[in-house]
Amino acid sequence: MLTTNQTFQGTIASIISSFLFSLMFLFGLFMQPLSGTQVASWRVLMMLGSLILLVSLTKQWQHIFDYLKTIKGVKEWLIYILPAPILGGQIWIFMWGPVNGLGLDLTLGYFLLPLVMIVVGRFFYHEHMSALQWLAALLAAMGVGYDIFQYGSISWATLFVCLGYPPYYLLRRKLAVPPITGLLSDLTLLSPLVLIMLLNGDGFSLAAQDSKFWYLIPLLGFFSALAMSLTMIASSKLPISLFGALSYVEPMLLFVFSITILSQSLDEGGSLFMYSMIALALLVMIIDSVRVYMVRKNIDRLHGYDEPLVNSFPPHRRIKNRRIQGILVARRFRKIKRYQQKINKMSRKIKKLNAK
Repeated sequence: MLTTNQTFQGTIASIISSFLFSLMFLFGLFMQPLSGTQVASWRVLMMLGSLILLVSLTKQWQHIFDYLKTIKGVKEWLIYILPAPILGGQIWIFMWGPVNGLGLDLTLGYFLLPLVMIVVGRFFYHEHMSALQWLAALLAAMGVGYDIFQYGSISWATLFVCLGYPPYYLLRRKLAVPPITGLLSDLTLLSPLVLIMLLNGDGFSLAAQDSKFWYLIPLLGFFSALAMSLTMIASSKLPISLFGALSYVEPMLLFVFSITILSQSLDEGGSLFMYSMIALALLVMIIDSVRVYMVRKNIDRLHGYDEPLVNSFPPHRRIKNRRIQGILVARRFRKIKRYQQKINKMSRKIKKLNAK
C-alpha cells in the first residue's frame, strides 16, 4: 500500500512539474516587449535566487561544500565548469525559440532527446539496449533521415536541443556531480554574464517600466523552483522506468502549446512522416518503460521486497543478494527435511525392534 501511494504521489508530482516547465515555455510571449534573450537572463537570476532559498530551507549547504572539496586539480575543475555554458545555451533557446517561430523545432528536439540519450548510453557506457529501444531509435532515425533527404536539412534548433544536452550530462556524470550542486554552480557562473546582458540591453529599465513584470518575473522564479522541487520528489518516489515514461509529458504539452497558443502550423517543424515516426518511437519507448516497470515490480513481489521505493527500485546487487539468501535458506530447509526423514525412518525401525 505504501508503494502504491508513493507511485501515485510521484506520478502527480511529475505531471505537475511537466506542466510548469511547459508553462515557462510561454513566458517569452507573456513578457514582451522583453526579448527572448532578456527573459532567459531573468530566468537564470530568478532560478538562482529560488535555488538558494530551496537549498537554505532544506539545509543542504554542507553537502554542497563537502562535494566541492573533493574536486582536485585543474582538469577536474575544468570538467566541472564546462557544463555551465551548455546549460546557459539551453536555457536561452528554451526562452528565445518560442517567440521567434521555433517552438515546434524545439519540441521536436525534446522528443528526440530521450532517444539520443539511450544511444549515448549504449555507445559511451556500453549500457544494454532492449529490442524495443533499438526499434524506437530506428523509427526516429527513419523520420529524421526522411526530412534530411526530402528537404536537405533539419532545423538547427532541433539539433541544438537533442545534441546539446548529452555532453552536459556526460560531463556531469564524469565527476558524479549531485544535481542540486551542479545546477547551483552553473547558475552562479552564468549570473555575471546575464547581469551584463540585462544592463547593456535595458533589461532592468524595461522591467521597471511595466507593472506586469513585478509579478511575472518573481512568478518565473517560483515556477522554476517549484518545478525543480517536484521533479526531485518524483525521481525519489518513482521507479526509473516509470519516471522516464512520464518525461514525455512535457514535450507533448510543448507540442500542443506550439500549435494552439503560438499559432504554428505543423509544416513549420517538419514533415508529417517525420512526426509519425517520432510518435511511433515514443509509443514504443513508453511501452518498453511500462514493460520494464511491470517486470521489476513482479520480481520485487516474488522476493518479498515491500520497502518504500527510494531513488527507484532496489539496486541489482540487493536483489541478487536476496536471491542468494533465498536459495541458501531453501537448501538448508531441504537438508533439514532429509535429515528429519532419516530420523523418522530410524525411529520407526527402533520401534519395530522394540515391539519384537
